[in-house]
Amino acid sequence: MDEELRRYDAIRPYEPEELPAAFDRLLADPQFRAVLAYAMPGVPFEALAEKMRSCKTCLEFQVEFCHKFLDDLLSKASTGCSMDCSALRKQGRYTFVSNHRDIVLDSALLALQLIDAGFGTTCEIAIGDNLLAAQWIKDLVKLNKSFIVERSASPREMLAGSKRMAEYMHYVIGRKHDNIWIAQREGRAKDSDDRTQPAVLKMMAMGGEGSAAERLLQMHIVPLAISYEYDPCDYLKAKEFQLKRDNPGWKKTKADDVLSMKTGIVGFKGRIHYHCSPCIDEWLGGLDPAMPKGRLFDAVARRIDAGIHSGYRLYPCNYVAADMVKYGGSLSARYTEREKAAFVDYVEGQVAKVDLPDRDDGFIRERILTMYANPAINKLEGGMETKDEE
Repeated sequence: MDEELRRYDAIRPYEPEELPAAFDRLLADPQFRAVLAYAMPGVPFEALAEKMRSCKTCLEFQVEFCHKFLDDLLSKASTGCSMDCSALRKQGRYTFVSNHRDIVLDSALLALQLIDAGFGTTCEIAIGDNLLAAQWIKDLVKLNKSFIVERSASPREMLAGSKRMAEYMHYVIGRKHDNIWIAQREGRAKDSDDRTQPAVLKMMAMGGEGSAAERLLQMHIVPLAISYEYDPCDYLKAKEFQLKRDNPGWKKTKADDVLSMKTGIVGFKGRIHYHCSPCIDEWLGGLDPAMPKGRLFDAVARRIDAGIHSGYRLYPCNYVAADMVKYGGSLSARYTEREKAAFVDYVEGQVAKVDLPDRDDGFIRERILTMYANPAINKLEGGMETKDEE
């Protein structure tokens, strides 16, 4: 193993020589075996174990093992997934900075789409250590080319961890010649008002060489918009809003994260679309070299936001919600009365799923509607809407 890679042992994905032991741990774990049985019903465990052990790299594991699972999942839990990557070179290597809807599937489906688009590799995935509730989950994500974002640490340890992660990300792009996926902010934007946190960019600029702009240039950032027609976790997110409203000190548990992961994976998502805006390298290279760092990070964050907002694919439910929240019917040409009635019924059904003894139906309803409205508001008010929404 590359000695430089050893510096990142605590956070990096598994290397080929580490796979057999990881497979052994996974296949012996009762929880993972239960997940396999659920995900691939009717397939003998021995056959799955043999297929898993035949994978010699994490990329092979993604292509040979995860691809089939994701295809099967999409056939049950969606009406199709597409990606527009026409702005990119398939030989290039990029850092995809995206809005964040689903804990697991945002990055997993990107890997699937990159394979199907002929990129030759997938992406390494930034995932918070707060989601690693069990050893089998940690093994699984590290097999799936994930690297760990250390959040459960002291401020001093987190600073050192951020620098190590930044250096590792530069290593992935420059030395491993692979892609990276990272969310534009810590955690999901529960209201779908997607804004890039400058802190994410500051972290990236802790690695590499040269000025802050040059270090970001070395990451080859691509704004990526992920659009789900329906978010299976919308009612769970709305529940969190009420819990935080009623008790500002309320904190999620690992059990809450596991429930969100499961709900997001198996719940119905309707249509799904990934849109890659052009890499920002040319724009970034044209900025004033004397720009102060604070202004630089803010400007890059706004540029990424513009790329994500312009890349949203809007569905009838987004227009209906935007009309109900803000526009008062002025978008009615974008949907039918039948589509509106179906979405209103859907929202009422999601409100009813919130299991709080003092559930505030009006508040929960408004939160869910806002989640669906914000992508349309951001795209329309950015002046970026296209005529070919499908």
